[in-house]
Amino acid sequence: MSGVDDGMSLRSWKNWADTLLENTYGLYLAGRDPRVPIVAKIIVVTVVAYALSPIDLVPDFIPVVGYLDDLLLLPLGIWVAVRLIPDEVWLECRLRAKRTQIDMRSNRAAAMVIVLVWVLVALTVSMWLYESLLH
Repeated sequence: MSGVDDGMSLRSWKNWADTLLENTYGLYLAGRDPRVPIVAKIIVVTVVAYALSPIDLVPDFIPVVGYLDDLLLLPLGIWVAVRLIPDEVWLECRLRAKRTQIDMRSNRAAAMVIVLVWVLVALTVSMWLYESLLH
């Protein structure tokens, strides 16, 4: 397999993951909209909670099968929920989710600075504790 093919498949996986993230956030927004029927809201809450939950039906450490629930159940749950949400509401929520995703990407540099600051603080505190306890 050539490097070009690898890059294209990696790009398509990234696009799929980005779309899944946007749809999940769009569902969260739709779940808070008063125009969405209660049945759809229940499914939306279930799908979003499952997407954000660290607990899976099948643990991820089980080879292949561990990731199938994420690869099958989430898209299926999103598909069912979207079918129950009025089209105009879904389009609005999806657009808001997409805008938010773009805003989050533009703030990656700021996020990296914040992470770096926290790492430096943790290292400083660790070194201080180490020195304090040993001397």
